[in-house]
Amino acid sequence: MRDFQWRAIVQRFVRLWRSSLQLRTIAFTLALSGVAVTIIGGYMSVSVGANLFDARRDQLSRTTSNAAIIGQRFFDESTEQLGDDDIDATTADAARAIVNAAASTGVTQFALRRMPGQDGPRSPTESQTLGLDPQVISVELRAAVQGLTELRTVSQSVGLVQADSSVQPGIVFGTVLNVRGAQYELYLVYNIQDLQESLGLVQRTLFLGGLALIVLIGAVTYVVVRLVVGPVQLAAETSQKLAAGQLEVRIPVKGDDVIATLARSFNGMAASLQNQITRLAALSQVQQRFVSDVSHELRTPLTTIRLAGDVLYDQRDSFSPSAARTAELLHTQVQRFESLLADLLEMSRYDAGAVDMETEPTNLVYLVEDAIESVTTLAESKGSPLRMVAPGGYFEAEVDSRRIRRILHNLLGNAIDHGEGQPIVVWVDSDKEAVAIAVRDYGVGMTAAAMDRVFDRFWRADPSRQRVTGGTGLGLAISLEDAALHGGWLEVWSAPGEGSCFRLTLPRVRGAELKGSPLALPPEEPVQEAIDA
Repeated sequence: MRDFQWRAIVQRFVRLWRSSLQLRTIAFTLALSGVAVTIIGGYMSVSVGANLFDARRDQLSRTTSNAAIIGQRFFDESTEQLGDDDIDATTADAARAIVNAAASTGVTQFALRRMPGQDGPRSPTESQTLGLDPQVISVELRAAVQGLTELRTVSQSVGLVQADSSVQPGIVFGTVLNVRGAQYELYLVYNIQDLQESLGLVQRTLFLGGLALIVLIGAVTYVVVRLVVGPVQLAAETSQKLAAGQLEVRIPVKGDDVIATLARSFNGMAASLQNQITRLAALSQVQQRFVSDVSHELRTPLTTIRLAGDVLYDQRDSFSPSAARTAELLHTQVQRFESLLADLLEMSRYDAGAVDMETEPTNLVYLVEDAIESVTTLAESKGSPLRMVAPGGYFEAEVDSRRIRRILHNLLGNAIDHGEGQPIVVWVDSDKEAVAIAVRDYGVGMTAAAMDRVFDRFWRADPSRQRVTGGTGLGLAISLEDAALHGGWLEVWSAPGEGSCFRLTLPRVRGAELKGSPLALPPEEPVQEAIDA
């Protein structure tokens, strides 16, 4: 459960990151500012630390030199006034003088050691502060001190262990004293914990200052991004409203800056689009009204013409051959004119959005059988046998039977006209989600350019071909609208010399969304097996 919550939180953050330009801009600005502040702060911290350490080391070096001079003078004066038996008694006084000379700079420990490898008396004896850690004076430091040829100092950074086992930073300085002709190593140990505390204070100040600077940069970035992204978001929301049909919305214009110029340009574009869309909508309404009115007005005189033509057609046997042929042509063209008017009325209803369906559970196999039976005579006259392939299954679906029957008649009529006397096979199949009908002919076929326009109104693949079904040029356009009204697909496959296949796919339940078709396009079953089925 906890993992699911974490995944949900991560997914919400990812969606917010992808959708919010403001969040990405602020995040990138803070990240880059953090890197810059870290680099600058680190450099300043190292630089300040190095400068503080160098200044303290130089100060302690001078203090050590002064203390060594005082100690050397003390020993020189003592050896002139005292004999050999009293020189050791003055060592403690010399040590105190040396420590006192360096006391103001934080000296904590003292050591006086005789250089090895010297001849002569062994006095004064070596001495050091009680509790001095032998590791504080390293072998390397002693070697450096023993290599000195004049009154100079050498130093080494060390860690000083305190009574509470904590370790504090320190510096050990070493130099050389000449006591009664013998060389002695003088070491002074300084505690520089105060320097470490000062550096820590500087580092904390830099950290807090850098953090405050990053927060300030983030706040400034937020304000700037709001000033820039806000109008862009408003423009995006306005464009979405325009796309949804709210053509009157506009962006408020304030000032004379670039954003205001963008708003004015956007509003000008929106006004131009509104004018164009309004004009086109008015023209479309006029066109739809014209087609509808003309179609309705033509029905009355057409009915009269059809009645008169039927009378002439019924009496054609008593006419001369030319008059009889004229009566037949009149009868045929009046029928085609009636079909054309009916199709125009149907298209005008689709254009006006005034189309509704009356659906009921229907077995599509029965519809296909009825459609095949109605065109069997016509197909036989063209030499094209009709066959149906229906594997069986979930054939019932919620459809408008009248519209599906109209689609089938149109597809079968086209197949007969272009089938070149070859077999015409109708596949019917279904699954739990959809039903599909495919009408396949093996005639002349179409090119890719023809397939792109096959559903256009009044377009014919080959206008020179003689049709026997009396098509109006609107059949496939109406069929496509009928399929879309059901929430289905009407698709075509064709190849020159291999024929064509139209596949109608419909959802089994009205309003369901199609995800696929039960039939391939074209169906993969070989033609001979389809014919023999």
